[in-house]
Amino acid sequence: MAHGADTRADLRRAYVYDRLELPAAAERLGVSLSSARRWKQEAEADGDDWDRARSAARLAGDGRQQIAEMILNDYLLLHQACVEDIKGKADIDPLKKAEVLSRLADAFNKTMAAVGRASPELSRLAVATDVIQRLAGFVRRDFPHLAPALLEVIEPFSAELSRDYG
Repeated sequence: MAHGADTRADLRRAYVYDRLELPAAAERLGVSLSSARRWKQEAEADGDDWDRARSAARLAGDGRQQIAEMILNDYLLLHQACVEDIKGKADIDPLKKAEVLSRLADAFNKTMAAVGRASPELSRLAVATDVIQRLAGFVRRDFPHLAPALLEVIEPFSAELSRDYG
């Protein structure tokens, strides 16, 4: 099926601005993945790098905090996948596992510090959320009779924290 210039422009828009992966953008527009890849390559050959445009749109459109959140989300997904992969490998030497986990922990700490510097609001929300979780754990452990009352208050308060900090 032949597609016109409008469909190509819609595919580019879905990829660049809506941040859909190429297969999802192609599916949304009813374009074969091979056509979508070919159009992207042709555009790049003509000087229109969709990946570079996507990065620029991300920087320009979302602001620093949203970029920090996206980077953090991407990192956390990758981090979790690595941890799950390590857990599933019975044939890895325990010392090697410990080394890999140590490196992951270091990468996690560095990433969190960088995100905190890039987005102080996100860092403040993370600290506030941690305090709320610690308080809930403390009450559950040491004052279990107060847990239902705390839960009644904490849920709306958490929503307020999110509004105020993030």
